[in-house]
Amino acid sequence: MGTPIRSRLLDYVEPTDRAAPPAVSAQAQEPRRSRLLDYVDVERPGRPGSPAYHTPVFVPAHLRHLDTDDASGTPTRIPFIAYELFAHPTDGTVALAFTTLGRLVAALGEAQPWVATSLGPLAEGVGELGVTVRLDPRIAPGPPNWRPADLAAYAREVA
Repeated sequence: MGTPIRSRLLDYVEPTDRAAPPAVSAQAQEPRRSRLLDYVDVERPGRPGSPAYHTPVFVPAHLRHLDTDDASGTPTRIPFIAYELFAHPTDGTVALAFTTLGRLVAALGEAQPWVATSLGPLAEGVGELGVTVRLDPRIAPGPPNWRPADLAAYAREVA
């Protein structure tokens, strides 16, 4: 890969629509099929090379918050985790996942914020946005998206 993957962190849009979810028809209540199953031979779930649904992964992510008012009108801050999405030269928008913390640090630097999760729920969650997951990707050399000073400044901002 000649083109480095660049963080799309600044493209992230915080949720603004807090309306009630639309009514769901009886047909739509059927569980949504995971896109992971498109890559797995369902008849042979132990097929070599197919990661298990609950494979633990480390994902670039950071804390965000939504400033709002609670039911009594008191200002409050609701924290949530935002996965960092990346622009990939051939795959469009991707989420990166690493099977070890060492691989994440080697690829993105020691100051990269991250969360641990399972591969299946990650793929399903970002798949709803049309995003795919790249597992243990090779990253072109370049400066990291997060340096220790960036992380310290961010920690002061969200504290």
